[in-house]
Amino acid sequence: PVVLAHGANDEVYPAARDELESLVATGTPDSCFLYYTANSGQVYPGQFTREGDRHNMESLVLRDCIPRLLDAVLCPEGPEVHMVRTWGDRLSDGRIAAERWLGYTPERLRRLWASPGHQGRDKQKLFEVCQTSEEFEQVFVAFKEMPRETPAYLLYSPEEWDRTRILRVDRIENGAQEEGCTRPYYQSVRRTFEDQRLEFEPGVHTCWAFHGADAAALESIITNPVNGFQPLATGSRNSSVWGSGTYFARDAQYVAGSHFCGQPAPDGTRQMLMCLLVTGMPCLGDPEHRGVLPFRRKPHRYNSSVDSLSSPEVYIVQNPGAAIPAYLITFA
Repeated sequence: PVVLAHGANDEVYPAARDELESLVATGTPDSCFLYYTANSGQVYPGQFTREGDRHNMESLVLRDCIPRLLDAVLCPEGPEVHMVRTWGDRLSDGRIAAERWLGYTPERLRRLWASPGHQGRDKQKLFEVCQTSEEFEQVFVAFKEMPRETPAYLLYSPEEWDRTRILRVDRIENGAQEEGCTRPYYQSVRRTFEDQRLEFEPGVHTCWAFHGADAAALESIITNPVNGFQPLATGSRNSSVWGSGTYFARDAQYVAGSHFCGQPAPDGTRQMLMCLLVTGMPCLGDPEHRGVLPFRRKPHRYNSSVDSLSSPEVYIVQNPGAAIPAYLITFA
């Protein structure tokens, strides 16, 4: 096994990303991994949301990256599989426990549905979660808990985030969307894993994340019977950052502290979605990605993209079935 580490801003040995990817592709499948840190697209002239490493590769000494890369070389399933598996370890113990309780599969989510027969076929799509319930508590923890290390996108001080309150949680139950869009995609990703002789692990190849949008977009995502998210349309305003798709944040504080939630309601409240993502095997995002991701092993492509191969805080999905809107959270 081989791990090649390189940064986009290496001033001593500059090399283009595509050249390094071509080099790694000559190795044995699932035995070679390119740990690459890239510049995001420019948000404003000269301004990046993330910057790639210089020659000293500072990211290697952050977030236990070197020990994880060393373990990755020894992993029987391959270094790339191991690194993806370690991403969840960046979360707090409380967040991990909350996510496990809520579940990492579409079937697991359905156990909590209140619609007749857990079918989600009625006109009503939103069901308020009782604030004294275990379900509300787990959503609260997932929303509020901060990761183990300081996030790359820290928009709240700990004191400010502590003052943020969840006022209401509504469970989203859209059976037509789940059965016609999410479930077929979920099964197709599992089949691609089988074809590549990879083990599909819920909680590793699925994850929880947050999404902000204005009120009209939220309503469409929640009620649309075909597909809630429309990646090639809704992600266009961010396409210059990590490529086309719908963007999700690992941490709720990033969504709350940005412009993604739209204007507050007259009472000062705002809303965001908590979603279960089917990320499969992600690759590092690129502003040049235009809805079709690179091949991982032909004919199979990567299933999603991220902003970092060490500790992703942004996930981008290119298929509408890759995201399940599970909860609408009202906060202030």
